[in-house]
Formats: sequence, C-alpha cells, structure tokens
Amino acid sequence: MNENPTSPRRRAALRRAKALPAWSLVAAGALAGATLGGGYGAVRTPTYTATSYVVAVPTAKSDPASALGFAQAYGRVATQLAVLGDAQVWAGVPVATLQNSVHAATSPDAPMVAVTATSARPDLAADMANAVSRALTRHASDVQGSTHVELQQFARATEPTAPSSASAGVTALVGASAGGLLGGLLLLVRPRRRRPEPARAASVPGPAVAAEAHGQL
Repeated sequence: MNENPTSPRRRAALRRAKALPAWSLVAAGALAGATLGGGYGAVRTPTYTATSYVVAVPTAKSDPASALGFAQAYGRVATQLAVLGDAQVWAGVPVATLQNSVHAATSPDAPMVAVTATSARPDLAADMANAVSRALTRHASDVQGSTHVELQQFARATEPTAPSSASAGVTALVGASAGGLLGGLLLLVRPRRRRPEPARAASVPGPAVAAEAHGQL
C-alpha cells in the first residue's frame, strides 16, 4: 500500500499553523491585502468624471408639474440610441463608447437631468457629457410644440482636474480591511491545540474490614 507523500508535509504545516500566535493570521492577511490593494491602485488607469446639467422649463401653455414629469422622461431617453447617435458627432467617439461611458440621473423634486460621463481622459469625459446634453436638448426642441416644455442647458460639464477613481492609498486600506477580515475567518477555522487531560491518580484500595478479612481466612 502506497503512502501519500504529501501527508508529512501537511502534518508539518499543521504543526506550524498551530505554533503561530493568534494575531499573526490577521496581521498577515491585512499586510497581504494592503500590498495587493495598493499595487492595484497604482497600476490601474485613473478614471475621470464630468457632469452636465439640463433643466426642463414649462412654456406658457404648461405648468411646473408637467416640466417635472418630462424631465423624468428625458432622463430615461438620454442614453437611448436616437440621442447618442447625434451625440457621437460632437463627442467624436462611437455610439458604443457613449453607451458604456454615459449615464443620466434625474431628481424627484427638480425638473433637471444630470448627464455624467466617465473616461480615462478628462477632456473626453467633459466632451461626451456636453455632447449628450446638446443632443438631448435638440431632441426636446423638436417636440416642444406638443410637450410645451423646453429643455435648456443649465450647466456645462467642465474638464475635471482630479480623477474620480480611488487612489492607491484608498485601495490599500480597502485591501488591508479585506485581508484582515479573511485572516480573522481563517483564525476561526484554524485547528486548535488540544489541552492534555490531567492524569488520573491510581486508586488505592482501602483496608479491608476486619470481619470481612476474618471471613475470607
């Protein structure tokens, strides 16, 4: 019968794991997580974010409630192909890039649409956000006669000066937290030392009663 050649190694690894102090797994996990997280943050390409705002304004034949409702509708169609098809001309990027990089958000309290774009280039992020806002405003003007709501540029997107992605320090902290948590979980499942049971004292028979001893003679 062949013995498993790795069993002595496993037993040795278990003995070393048992000999380690309890806090070493947590510290090792935190250190490894910080190293990996910091390295990822250092080599990852930074991401820049730019946001443009458009506002829905009611005309004389409409009211603020209608403008708020149409702002919600325009927020849903801002990333549709009909709008992005026009925006690609001004942004200078394909429609697929706009679909992956641009999203729109609305507010339940204000008739405003926020168009946000992300890119590895700060100038391109601002160009894409402004291009989609311009295309959305143009589409709104084409149907203004029936909606009685005008969509106007509220604030143009400006070129961001700092990346919006997490820095290497932040990713290192996140990695350290995750590594420390993993080390704590390993600490819970680590095989524990068995405490040796105290040796039982040998029982000594008590002296026999004289009557019983006499009866046995």
